[in-house]
Amino acid sequence: QLATEYDAVVLTGGATLGRDLPIPGRELQGVHYAMEFLPQQNKRNAGDDVAAQIVAEGKDVIVIGGGDTGSDCDGTSNRQGCKSLTQFELLPQPPDLGKYPRRHERPTATPWPAWPVMMRTTSSHEEGCRREFGILTKQFLGDAEGRLRGLKTVRIEWYADEVTGQQKFRELAGSEAEWPCQLALLAMGFVGPEKLGLIADLGLELDPRGNVKAGADYMTSKEGVFAAGDMRRGQSLVVWAIHEGRECARSVDLWLMGQTNLPSVSAGEFAVHA
Repeated sequence: QLATEYDAVVLTGGATLGRDLPIPGRELQGVHYAMEFLPQQNKRNAGDDVAAQIVAEGKDVIVIGGGDTGSDCDGTSNRQGCKSLTQFELLPQPPDLGKYPRRHERPTATPWPAWPVMMRTTSSHEEGCRREFGILTKQFLGDAEGRLRGLKTVRIEWYADEVTGQQKFRELAGSEAEWPCQLALLAMGFVGPEKLGLIADLGLELDPRGNVKAGADYMTSKEGVFAAGDMRRGQSLVVWAIHEGRECARSVDLWLMGQTNLPSVSAGEFAVHA
């Protein structure tokens, strides 16, 4: 209906499809994606009533994933009054270089201006959080009622494959452990936009990473349908979303009008004719 009623449609739905952890016990009550947990509290903060809200109050909470989304889960769990809070990260603990390391202090593998591999402590971490690195979740443990009661983990070590140089990990024998947990939040990154709904209904082509495929003009495989931001490039930063929104608007203007006066970082002049 959108494609028939409008001359142009721009899709900017983000990349909210979370990476799953398909291990034994995944179906237990108490195992949730971060994006099931966080938006509910945002709605509550806005004054909305949230039926059957996922809450951390009084629970041992484990956040699986050490990035920004995991940090958001930390802060929200603390403010809801969790009993304990632990964050798991598969990768080894990076060096603590402080907040603003100088160029000579950065790891050699990530020189300026690359994104440095370094320990990052957010305000959510500072509110109170145990952080565990180099740890692999093997199983979710449940009680007789199908509710989450704990996690099984093993420590891992990383190494470079002698042939390919690829980074791999192996489990460390004797490092198995069980952790009490009644709420596990999966914050291991995102694998692209939600496929059900607009993307499927419009029959849009996807790129190898599962994002909506679009050309340099931001048009998708369907004429008149454009995509920008995380939906097109994959999970990224808000500054990229702003940039792509502006560039996409310019492409839509050019496609509809045959010319555009909107600015672009890739255009030598403002006025461009099709």
